[in-house]
Amino acid sequence: MKAVVYEAFGETPTIQNVPDPTPAPHGVVIKVEASGVCRSDWHGWGGHDPVINLPHVPGHELAGVIEAVGKDVCNWHVGDRVTVPFVGGCGACPQCHAGQQQVCDAQFQPGFTHWGSFAQYVGVEQADLNLVSLPQDMAFSTAASLGCRFVTSFRAVVDQSNIKAGDWLVVHGCGGIGLSAIMIAHAIGARVIGVDINRESLQFAATLGAKHLILANDATDVVSEIRELTKGGAHVSIDALGIPTTCTNSVKCLRKRGRHVQLGWMLGDDSSPPIPMDLVMGWELEIIGSHGMQAHRYGEMLAMIANGQLAPDKLVHEEISLHQSIDALANFEKHLRAGMTIITDFS
Repeated sequence: MKAVVYEAFGETPTIQNVPDPTPAPHGVVIKVEASGVCRSDWHGWGGHDPVINLPHVPGHELAGVIEAVGKDVCNWHVGDRVTVPFVGGCGACPQCHAGQQQVCDAQFQPGFTHWGSFAQYVGVEQADLNLVSLPQDMAFSTAASLGCRFVTSFRAVVDQSNIKAGDWLVVHGCGGIGLSAIMIAHAIGARVIGVDINRESLQFAATLGAKHLILANDATDVVSEIRELTKGGAHVSIDALGIPTTCTNSVKCLRKRGRHVQLGWMLGDDSSPPIPMDLVMGWELEIIGSHGMQAHRYGEMLAMIANGQLAPDKLVHEEISLHQSIDALANFEKHLRAGMTIITDFS
């Protein structure tokens, strides 16, 4: 099969012909029809994520059709249209037994712990636990956009943040994950503020439900603007980028007993931001992480998509080929585009 492969961190990947995967007894092989290009893939390519072994195939936001099924799989068949969370559970650890596969002790992550979906085929383990059936009318590009950024945002907003209709929610960073959070929070009635350094991203955020926009630059006091807009601070603030500045601003812009949710992945030099713990303690703030979403939680999200409350297809900015994904990956930080880039041509 064709796949994007990098042999060293930070070096330009190449298209290579590599062996097709074969299904584990409890797994399947998926013919990839769409795969998102995510900032987490860029982190992996840059060597910021210690779980990756070289050579490596990136890609963790995927959708496609089952090509082959392992002998111990009960619930899936060749030809089924599926997607998968970017964190898969092992099914045997205490976390999995508690239904918290997103923090599985032996988690399976295509594109990180295993070769991923910048390829014509990808193997997925523990299929009965980790696969999600796709509606027949959902485009594969839309389904791929769910796999990391949208589902992580859904769980962060719906399950982790405890946001309620009428609450103020701030999203720092209006890339794919931030825009997803804005759409989801708006759908449940929150008053949303979008913060970004890119005007195009902010304009897009407004179309998805952001009530106020803040263009963050060297002259902007982001925290003061949020406090003024919200008359005392946000009930919930999300760092959807994952750098020390956005993380710190997110905590500082909260009102008393507010909740900070960390969505942007913080790795390498950014992994230990200066959190104002005096505010956390004195104002009884909550610091909450959010890491993917379990396959069994997709039902509520898919229902909201089906009834029109959520429209993740609006977040797909561009569809590209496997060859074009090399530039999209290696230059991810230079492409300040609103929305998501999805690979849909694997020829």
